[in-house]
Amino acid sequence: LKWNMGWMHDMLDYLAMDPIFRKYHHGKITFSLMYAFNENYLLPLSHDEVVHLKKSLLNKMPGDGWQQFANLRAFFGYMYTHPGKKLLFQGGEFGMRSEWSEARSIDWHELQHESHQKLHRYVRDLLHLYTREPALWQVDDSWAGFEWLSANDNENSVIAFVRRARDPDDLLVVVCNFTPNPRHGYTLAAPRAGFYRELLNSDAESYWGSNLGNLGGVQAAPADWSSSGYVLALTLPPLSTLILKPDPRPRGPDAPAAADTARPAGDAAADAGVPAGAAEIGAPVPRAGEIPPVLGKILHPGDEPNPPPLP
Repeated sequence: LKWNMGWMHDMLDYLAMDPIFRKYHHGKITFSLMYAFNENYLLPLSHDEVVHLKKSLLNKMPGDGWQQFANLRAFFGYMYTHPGKKLLFQGGEFGMRSEWSEARSIDWHELQHESHQKLHRYVRDLLHLYTREPALWQVDDSWAGFEWLSANDNENSVIAFVRRARDPDDLLVVVCNFTPNPRHGYTLAAPRAGFYRELLNSDAESYWGSNLGNLGGVQAAPADWSSSGYVLALTLPPLSTLILKPDPRPRGPDAPAAADTARPAGDAAADAGVPAGAAEIGAPVPRAGEIPPVLGKILHPGDEPNPPPLP
């Protein structure tokens, strides 16, 4: 694996800016895809970035305390859905305020505070989602696993893309809003028809967010201008990453089974198509046709969405 230092520097430079200026530097968050598949890359947030007066990841973020945490959650959401393997140095997962030092332990006591505790919960859920969804790790080395839906909306500082597994029908839609302004009715092309469940929303109250979202999911609507013939009209929370997944297509009794996504036989986790370490993490693995659980969902009891039947 080659450390993608260009991605790391571009992202940290971009996120250090006041959001009002980010639209002038939009290329910093999209340029990495110009070369993402030329090497086998690792996205590094190592100890080198949180020492020697460089500030901790949380303190690199602009704004008040709430915006700093929201920026960091949105950043981690983009990092873990971007092609490439991941490296996150200790302390970043709960937003340690001070720089790291080899002379003392990391500041575990900060987990007594709700903001740090809920960021820790978010990273936990993000890691579980990563290990559970083959679309996020099976095809990291080619365009077959990635497709832009919106790469050039610099005015709104929004990006959207699709991640796909080896089975191209196993996909996720990722949308990032890098401004503190919520976007209502934000429309982008959908990869296909269906009901898209909001699997993860970094702005959920359970992650110390403002609790703005899409009430569990959105039905793709017909539209002539989209190449698939369908679009999604989404609510984008402030400083957020959304991860959505379309419900499985209905299959008839004679329809072929879903493509085999398992890795070569070797152990139980690999045979189930799970990346190394997932069995220890304990992430649930949905089977073909199973609807995955929603993490950090913004719903009230009894509000689980019931999508309309497909035409």
